[in-house]
Amino acid sequence: MAINRDWQKSMQIKVDYNNMMAEFIGDEQGFTDKEISAAKKIADEAYKNVAANRGSGMMGWTELPYNQDEIVKDIIDTAKGIRKKFDNFVVLGIGGSALGPIAVFNALCHLRHNELPKKVRKAPKFYVEDNIDPERMDALFDILDLDKTMFNVITKSGATSETMSQYLIIIDKLKKKFGDKAGEHMIATTSAQKGNLIKIAKAEGFKTFYIPDGVGGRFSELSPVGLLSAAVLGIDIKAMLKGAAFMDKLCKAKDVKKNPALISALLQYLAMNKGKNISVMMPYADSLKYIADWYCQLWGESLGKAVDKDGNAVYAGQTPVKALGVTDQHSQIQLYREGPFDKVITIIAVENFRKETLISKGCEDFPDVSFLCGHTLSELINSERKATEYALTTAKRLNYTITLPEVNAFTIGELLYYFELETAYTGAMLNIDTFNQPGVEGGKNATYALFGRKGYEATKAEMENAPKKKSDYII
Repeated sequence: MAINRDWQKSMQIKVDYNNMMAEFIGDEQGFTDKEISAAKKIADEAYKNVAANRGSGMMGWTELPYNQDEIVKDIIDTAKGIRKKFDNFVVLGIGGSALGPIAVFNALCHLRHNELPKKVRKAPKFYVEDNIDPERMDALFDILDLDKTMFNVITKSGATSETMSQYLIIIDKLKKKFGDKAGEHMIATTSAQKGNLIKIAKAEGFKTFYIPDGVGGRFSELSPVGLLSAAVLGIDIKAMLKGAAFMDKLCKAKDVKKNPALISALLQYLAMNKGKNISVMMPYADSLKYIADWYCQLWGESLGKAVDKDGNAVYAGQTPVKALGVTDQHSQIQLYREGPFDKVITIIAVENFRKETLISKGCEDFPDVSFLCGHTLSELINSERKATEYALTTAKRLNYTITLPEVNAFTIGELLYYFELETAYTGAMLNIDTFNQPGVEGGKNATYALFGRKGYEATKAEMENAPKKKSDYII
């Protein structure tokens, strides 16, 4: 694919926020140009904050579109070897190590990829094991031929209980079957310097890729965390990174109304201040279904914070909710249109689908069916999207639409980077630490205590001394 300047411009995603504005949904719910102008200082400060911290601390992800040439070459070469030798590629990971690879796989591969004959899919079957349900793990082994399977264990710390428990189970099976050649079936993606997994990988002789220190899990899809599986599947990872760089360039604009990530961040921030504490992500394409799942972690884990950077209790954040158009028009839109005024609905549209399906002729005696005949499914899904947008707007519900000209590696790179920047800008406006996750640690520490991990004795004692549950409250 020739990615020249004109083609890139034709692939630019667009953010339409008309339906966030008062002239379209009314003064009570919508925003005016005057309000946006009054908040310009907040937007400017957020822009400066993100610009000043690029590439430092936990903002190493901002440089991923530019600093991975050698790594990308290694990934592509490794992926070619995997495609030749293996029929299955299995990711062991959780959180960002799983949601990003799943989202990109679903967006850019055939929607029935694993069910296609190998000569058609031209890549291994792909599985992501992001949970520890014992039935699920057992079921995986029922369908895998270990001789033809490569595993990729992903954890920066090498101490993620879920991922490392999976690793222990699988490496045991591999060693029992392959002996000292077990390492030929395992790739580790982890920190270059810290944690358990890098030590294990070196001892076992695994092929290893590194997660940069300044890249947290939910911002890691454009690092080896996501790029390796994408390359194994035949996805053009260079085009993904070029799409991210293209979006980054668009978002260098200092004017809030010319910077797509900054204007959407400001509108979300203003909406939160009006009590809109739910963010609904609703793509109108099955290929983008899991982008909503990935977004839920990015938005929720980044912005849900009890205190701000000054130590003030703020209990910030917006609860992310995933929906799928048109499926959830029949399950959730009733609530969004007539329920509480507590949501911002983000619609993702696709202008040109990669395939087209004609609605066949028939049912001529039934006018309320036959009106569909001769049209296409892309016409229908986009008409339903526009109808939902109209229905939400006439009910004075905040909504805006992000449009992809088509779904390809370049536009997915754009979209991922756009959401990452939007999140960073919003966190800066809220004056919180966007990149930590102290709330996650509470559950982790309690699990360690229950399993008797050394160093967590105090937590175990605290749990044992907690009030006992009352039988009166159990039916």
